[in-house]
Amino acid sequence: MNSPLINNTIQFVKTELQNAEGGHDWFHIERVWKNAKLIAQSEEVNLEIVELGALLHDIADSKFNDGDETVGPQKARNFLIGEQVGEDIIQHVIAIIENISFGGGNQKQQFTSPELDVVQDADRLDAIGAIGIARCFNYGGFKNRAIYDPDVLPNLNMSKEEYKKSNAPSINHFYEKLLLLKDRMNTATGKIIAKQRHQFMEKYLEQFYDEWSGNV
Repeated sequence: MNSPLINNTIQFVKTELQNAEGGHDWFHIERVWKNAKLIAQSEEVNLEIVELGALLHDIADSKFNDGDETVGPQKARNFLIGEQVGEDIIQHVIAIIENISFGGGNQKQQFTSPELDVVQDADRLDAIGAIGIARCFNYGGFKNRAIYDPDVLPNLNMSKEEYKKSNAPSINHFYEKLLLLKDRMNTATGKIIAKQRHQFMEKYLEQFYDEWSGNV
């Protein structure tokens, strides 16, 4: 049974994301929220902060706001203030939103907490495995990117800005992010789930290259 605050947050997020791109819509949020609650069962965390962080982490993704990383945190803050949430909880939730992103994987995270660890793992789990593959190609299609181009090699040393501006083929995203996430999980539960999803992606890529080459 959800608290009134969580129910209100769900309705807020559903309304805000009703026209969102398919990989960053309410269903993405719902999966991350469920993953976060599952992982939290084995961690010592404030569950309310975990749930709020999961539900609000993509309320205004910078990818869809001209790269502006302040829109999401401000929307979340305004909502939580309206719900009369305490400032200490608001600050923690905002810190989760501001630090959850992969962002190319080469920048230093500015904030840490057990709650962020849980939400970050939950979000990263939704970026890998069968769902992760679907989201990768859905976003690639949304941005009109090539599926694969053998002449465009993955770039593993991108800055955060280069990562945000990249227009590389979707297959490159596996090497630039998705296949790296297994070894960047924070929690024991996250690591177990990520291992299985990682193996699924590896099998998918084997099949993809066989089909691309005309071998099967």
